[in-house]
Amino acid sequence: MQKTLGIIGFWAFVLGFVIALVAGIIAPKNDIVIVVLVILGLIIGFLNITAKEFLLFLVATIALIVSGNAFAPLTMLGIGGFLGNILGYVATLMAPAAIVAAVKALYAASKPGD
Repeated sequence: MQKTLGIIGFWAFVLGFVIALVAGIIAPKNDIVIVVLVILGLIIGFLNITAKEFLLFLVATIALIVSGNAFAPLTMLGIGGFLGNILGYVATLMAPAAIVAAVKALYAASKPGD
């Protein structure tokens, strides 16, 4: 059962990343895409992120969120805008997963010690 949930979480990540990539190019700032990415992010957070992966996951998520508009000055062919939109959508996908992982980590840390 756990393996099946992990596979579902993995495919939620792949699907969300593909949606972020395509929608960043053809549908920037689309509310439906944002809702779908948030739902997929929650699935990723609940099914994929373990305590062992938490720190690496959180650092990667922070890097994605912070670098969102770093490419905005790249104006040739609108590439900066496309990259900014894609990274914005990837951040939208990963932020709910990071929140779920952080709450899970806080819950684990707040349990009485053994």
